Amino acid sequence: MGVLFLAGCTINRDIMFKTGVDYDFMDLEDIASPGYRIAPNDLLTFQLYSNNGQRLLAITAGSTDSKGGNNMQQMQQNNQLTYLVRPDGILELPEIGTVRLEGLTLDEAESLLEEAYSSYYNFPYAVLRVTNNRVLLFPGDSGKAQVITLENMNTTLLEVLALAGGIGSRGNASKVKLIRKTDTGNDVYLMDLSTIDGLESARLVVQANDIVYVEPLPQLVREATESLSPIATLISTLTLLYAFIISPN
Repeated sequence: MGVLFLAGCTINRDIMFKTGVDYDFMDLEDIASPGYRIAPNDLLTFQLYSNNGQRLLAITAGSTDSKGGNNMQQMQQNNQLTYLVRPDGILELPEIGTVRLEGLTLDEAESLLEEAYSSYYNFPYAVLRVTNNRVLLFPGDSGKAQVITLENMNTTLLEVLALAGGIGSRGNASKVKLIRKTDTGNDVYLMDLSTIDGLESARLVVQANDIVYVEPLPQLVREATESLSPIATLISTLTLLYAFIISPN
C-alpha cells in the first residue's frame, strides 16, 4: 500500500492548471470581448494621415531602430515605424512628445493622438496597431508549448491551434481550457473540441495574453512504472545484499 501511495504521488505530475471536479468554469456565452487595452512593453506601429489620405508625418514613411541594420530595412519595407510603450505606460512620438496610452483601447488611443496632432495638422487621423500581441499555447504534449503571435485582432482559437499544428498526440480534445486574466483575477473556460459541436467554441476570438491549455491524457502505466522503478531497484539491491550476508562462507 505504501509503495502504491508513493507511486501515485508522482503520476501526472506534468499536468498544469488543474481544476477540481466541482470547479465553477465561466460560461462561454458570457465571455467578454472589451477590446485589447494597451500595456507597457507593447510595440505599436503608428501612422498619421490627413482627411484625404495623405501621409502627414514624414518620419512614418521610414524607420529608425536602435537595433539597426536588418530591423530598419524590414520596417522600411513594411512602410511602418514601431514604437515601444515604456514600462511607465508612456509613448514618445514625433512632434507631440510623450503621451500616456496605457489602459486605452486602440480606438481611444487613436482619438487621443488625433486630438494631439490637430494642433499641427488639419483633420488628422491616426492608425495604431499592436505588433507583439501573443497567446500562450500548451497543446497537450510535454515540451511542445508555443508563444503564438497574433497577426490580427480577430484571431480565433481554432487558428491558434492550427498555427501550432493542432492538438498534440497526448492532448485531450475534450478538455481545452482558455484562461483569461481580468481585473478581478483569472476567468477559466472549458471547451470540448472532440466533436463537431465544439466548432462554435473553437471560433471564439482570443485576446492578447490568453492561455490555451489542452489537458494531456494521463499515462498511468508508463508513469507508474517510472515511479516504481527506483523502488524496485532498491528492493532488488537489498535482496542481493541480504543474500550475500546470510550466505555461508
